[in-house]
Amino acid sequence: MGETIGWIGVGSIGHRMAKHLAKAGYSLVVADAGSTARAPEGSKIAKSNAEVAASAETIILSLPDGKISVLVAKEIAAAPNRKAKTVIDTSTIGIGAAEEAAAILAAVGVTYIDAPVSGGIAGADKATLSVMLACPEEHYERFKPLMAHMGKPFHIGPRAGQGQAVKLLNNFLSAAAQSASCEAIAFGVKQGIPMAKILEVVNVSTGRNTATDDKSPRRIINEAYDAGFTAALQAKDVSLYLENARKSGISDEVATAVLDVWKKFEKDWPGADITHMYPYTRDGRVPPKKG
Repeated sequence: MGETIGWIGVGSIGHRMAKHLAKAGYSLVVADAGSTARAPEGSKIAKSNAEVAASAETIILSLPDGKISVLVAKEIAAAPNRKAKTVIDTSTIGIGAAEEAAAILAAVGVTYIDAPVSGGIAGADKATLSVMLACPEEHYERFKPLMAHMGKPFHIGPRAGQGQAVKLLNNFLSAAAQSASCEAIAFGVKQGIPMAKILEVVNVSTGRNTATDDKSPRRIINEAYDAGFTAALQAKDVSLYLENARKSGISDEVATAVLDVWKKFEKDWPGADITHMYPYTRDGRVPPKKG
């Protein structure tokens, strides 16, 4: 077996990413505060994050939010018999949380690499994720081969937080495209034009985006609604983008409007997949009928 990699967080994206490392011959030591049931076959299951830190020099995180990433960074920093030297955080947590986690680990001599990913469950399954590494060049070159097992690595810049910036702006663009595309397609369908015909035209025209060339033809037109990413997570990411955009001093009218749409959707349809935005929009943005 190859090098031992610590892995913390085997949720819907994390377990899919981890399986590629297992297939590539890496030994995995896995922990998850919720459940390790989806850890790749053959993984060693750790009882705590501290045990992971004592078992592997390199640890990869795939966690829900910034508070949890910071908490895990503190646990790694405080771990007795710590072996960990590098933590690669693939979570979407925001600039401030990435900077905080980096500072916590730097204080005990552990390198933190800000490395959020994009591409959803499909990209995680196929190992086609975009991996946005923000770290010094030498760390990027060292860990590029490892991260290439899960997708296409990009070197964003030298400091923690820069990877988060690109991930957040990407997710804002995706959220804006999804909500706008649902409005546009619903409008066309109301005029008696089949969705398939609308997509055929738009996808060779200037309105093309991932909502029209991927989500709509693969997950909406067939009413599967299975992108595997919830409206709540979408709203969280747009909120993080808007928070950081405001700090930067840029105009944020579009982001404000987009966040309002996603927050209302999440409130009206709790737990909905992001692709449910289409029937929600088509039906006038009202909660589903009960019973």
